[in-house]
Amino acid sequence: MSSLVLKTGPAMALLAVLALAPAQQRAPQGIHWPSFRGDNASGVAEGYPLPAAWNIERSENVRWKTPIAGLGLSSPIVWGNRVFLSTAISGKDGSRLKPGLYGDISSVQDNSVHRRVVVCIDKQTGKILWEKTAHTGVPRVKRHPKSTHANSTLATDGTHVVAFFGSEGLYCYDVEGKLLWSKDLGLLDSGYFVAPEAQWEFGSSPILFESMILLQCDVLQGSFLAAFRVKDGSEVWRTPREDVPTWGTPSIHVSGRNAQVVVNGYKHIGGYDARTGKELWRMRGGGDIPVPTPVIHEDLAFITNAHGPISPVYAIRMSAAGDISLKQDQSASEHIAWSLNREGSYMGTPLVYGGLLYNCRWNGVLNCYSARDGTRQYQQRLGEGATAFTASPVASDGKIYIASEDGDVYVLKAGPTFQLLARNPMGEVCMATPAISEGMLIIRTQNNLVAISNPR
Repeated sequence: MSSLVLKTGPAMALLAVLALAPAQQRAPQGIHWPSFRGDNASGVAEGYPLPAAWNIERSENVRWKTPIAGLGLSSPIVWGNRVFLSTAISGKDGSRLKPGLYGDISSVQDNSVHRRVVVCIDKQTGKILWEKTAHTGVPRVKRHPKSTHANSTLATDGTHVVAFFGSEGLYCYDVEGKLLWSKDLGLLDSGYFVAPEAQWEFGSSPILFESMILLQCDVLQGSFLAAFRVKDGSEVWRTPREDVPTWGTPSIHVSGRNAQVVVNGYKHIGGYDARTGKELWRMRGGGDIPVPTPVIHEDLAFITNAHGPISPVYAIRMSAAGDISLKQDQSASEHIAWSLNREGSYMGTPLVYGGLLYNCRWNGVLNCYSARDGTRQYQQRLGEGATAFTASPVASDGKIYIASEDGDVYVLKAGPTFQLLARNPMGEVCMATPAISEGMLIIRTQNNLVAISNPR
């Protein structure tokens, strides 16, 4: 793969600005998409028009399309004029992914050498500006047929770019691609706790808060939540967690001087003091393979999971304290505004947009609720019932974008009634959540990164 770096012109002016940016600078609306699902996993970026329809074959509303070597499910992130993502390159596994609705728990048997690579791309042109190999070696943990060895989405604050490859380590670069430091966190085995030989690789993504990197590492042995200084990787705090492997990413809720980290889980959904790691509240979940990330809107955290008989959706008040687990006959309490059983999402993180909660299940059944009280507005299936949905929905410009594993991006008009605006085939498997920046929808397919926008 080539390594290109812009040395003159507007890009260098941008870098000069980025070099002066404080580590936790608030992103201008609609420009930066700094981590998984953008600003605090909200999945929303406003302020610019975004097309509902495009055509890949005819290049209609397609700004650029850039091939990405290897295999990765990490979502693109954006800061200013730069897009970052990761990939894992191997001579053996090539582009093998097995999409679809199935229950195979087996691991891919691949002991070939992999390169874990961080890639930086120009947002306006799609040109690769630089790429850096973080780690080379045989993976310490195998992957699921739907997984890759580059699942965790990167995080940036405009000065640092943080990449997490699970058992292959934590890496911090500057925006020019210079490695600042790396850290080995040991074996992080996210196997199925019922059948530990079924290894599925790591999936939780790092987030940045107040010059700290926050990591949720729920694994077979020694689960923990931890904070590390972004400047040098030194540990700030580490809190043990008694949970089985999970794949969700933490979220942050700030209220006045207080800040808490909210995490999904099976044995331990919970909130922790973001600056000390002290546990604030906890509850048992309903699904034993939690994947969706908590979504925080105003004073509620929306948490869902779906592997198991309960398959819940919870709306948890951010004033929660202690053990807030619901009793068997309860659907609400002092700490839980509302909950629904048998309506949870297995893979995709929900979306709150315009006061409505959109939750797309693995089989394409989309539920829309009032975020405040859980009242259902509609239920509608996307696709024909045989298509799986792993990517999480995102929203902008009054529209919601939901990608299927088969590579169709469904565009809906936001609101309490279902209205399909377009169905856009990408021509490839699509399992990563898109990014949105300045009126550009950036979609990672199995082999490419594609930018969608209105004509300039």
